Amino acid sequence: MAMDVVDYEIKGAEMQFVEVELDPGEAAIGEAGSMMFMDASISMDTLFGDGSANQGGFLGKLLGAGKRLITGESLFTTVYTNTGSGKQRVAFAAPYPGKILPMDLRQLGGMLICQKDAFLCAARGVSLGIALQQKLGVGFFGGEGFIMQKLEGDGLAFVHAGGTVVRRTLQPGQTVMVDTGCVVAYTPNVNFEIQYVGKIKTALFGGEGLFLAKMTGPGEIWLQSLPFSRLASRIFAAAPQRGGSREEGSVLGGFATGGLLGGILGGDNE
Repeated sequence: MAMDVVDYEIKGAEMQFVEVELDPGEAAIGEAGSMMFMDASISMDTLFGDGSANQGGFLGKLLGAGKRLITGESLFTTVYTNTGSGKQRVAFAAPYPGKILPMDLRQLGGMLICQKDAFLCAARGVSLGIALQQKLGVGFFGGEGFIMQKLEGDGLAFVHAGGTVVRRTLQPGQTVMVDTGCVVAYTPNVNFEIQYVGKIKTALFGGEGLFLAKMTGPGEIWLQSLPFSRLASRIFAAAPQRGGSREEGSVLGGFATGGLLGGILGGDNE
């Protein structure tokens, strides 16, 4: 299926969104819940599977949906089609602070492998699949780096990364060790392996997990400074664990502050 050629504009700083401009008849696909706004002549159609192309009837659609379910995404994707006579726009918002990265799959060799929750939207025709890394035994412990999404086609796809993003070009044989959650995407010619950190003490007390991603060039890699799993764990650690509100400081400090505030508001009672 031929890819739609779309124009786009990425807006914002920490919380970005991308506006995709569609000519009449063109369409974009997006993750469920990612749409921010759209013009009146944009029609929405929810599809079973990735909505990329002819998927061979119900069985093909079921297989495509199953691939998405394995990667932790919804069984459905939404297609946004310009049914009007002029240019129309639809916008997709980032789910948490970070950057939206435009990926031209044609310039990247027709394929990109990315973190399973990184895909945001794409031009119609991009196919979403899965990329399994190494052995199944490693997958039970390898964390975010084991099951990844595979984007295929020759059009534009947009992926989201948390925090600050760095793109690195690896030369042949050049290797970098990365926290599995910090890997956003890489080109398929990069050799990706999940390795055990090597020392029990480091694994238990180092705070970096049991496994690291070993990435060897040649190829392009994109890394993020704030994986969503790390952000979520920080929020959970700071949240009240027994319900209600959690006061900062000691109980005595809370009573002292309350008494002082009450005295100021109540005035001099003598």
